[in-house]
Amino acid sequence: MKLLQMSKRVLLFFLVNLLVIATITIILKLLGLDQRFRPGQYETLAIFCLVLGMGGAFISLAISRWVAKRSMGVRVIDPNTNDPAARELVEEVHALARRAQLPKMPEVGVYESPEVNAFATGPGKSRSLVAVSTGLLHRMDRSETRGVLAHEVAHIANGDMVTMTLIQGIVNAFAMFLARVLAFVVSQALRSRDDNRGGSHMIHWVLVMIFEFVLMFLGMLVINWFSRHREFRADAGGRILAGKPEMIGALQALQRLYGQPELADPRGAALQTLKISGKSGGLMALFSTHPPLEARIAALQRLP
Repeated sequence: MKLLQMSKRVLLFFLVNLLVIATITIILKLLGLDQRFRPGQYETLAIFCLVLGMGGAFISLAISRWVAKRSMGVRVIDPNTNDPAARELVEEVHALARRAQLPKMPEVGVYESPEVNAFATGPGKSRSLVAVSTGLLHRMDRSETRGVLAHEVAHIANGDMVTMTLIQGIVNAFAMFLARVLAFVVSQALRSRDDNRGGSHMIHWVLVMIFEFVLMFLGMLVINWFSRHREFRADAGGRILAGKPEMIGALQALQRLYGQPELADPRGAALQTLKISGKSGGLMALFSTHPPLEARIAALQRLP
């Protein structure tokens, strides 16, 4: 499904966040707490949703490294490894991290995939992970790989995961608040004089779940817009860390390789890492987490 061919970093975060919010909603229902907040108590409901929405986003952030490792099968490399190629990869990432003045060196990992890609994740600059696919290591030269790694380290240095978490938290709060207001309005409209109270509560709860999912899905349009903007920033940061020719060369290499059928991840689109080339137009462009490669290259070329 093309809609799921988006940044692994953002997609994993969104799916885990959605699961966390769904779990919170179910717990509130089981404890009977959800029924205490109805339209007419807008200020209390808004605060309640803001706290839980932000809480859900930060829980997702806290476990982002663990989720990425488990879902992608990332093998974290021991910095003291005797494997020359693995040691070189770790030293490259750590050199870039020192140049970016990160307070602690990121974990460096490799995962099996023919797709030419990499991603960075983690709850903060001191607890981050940079993971690289075997496809990238096999198909890109050292200079091109350095450009990709610099882009990922720049994401960490820019605090992109925390920024995206704050945005996701606001989307969560809005979705939880509006879902409860809409569920109340619709359930009251559907309610007949013969409806029992328990049935009405169940309808209300089901509607809350449906509206939350729909609103959070639509909220991805906002999140992905911010993601595309921050990709340009990460490219600019990568240019400072690795050099402008290396950064442009990495994107041009990705442009050459992108879309080759032999590079498709056999595990399916839902498990693919960051789709480095976004859509250049149409509806799908709104759901893309990355700008088109040609736009990113042009933006870099305009920089001094």
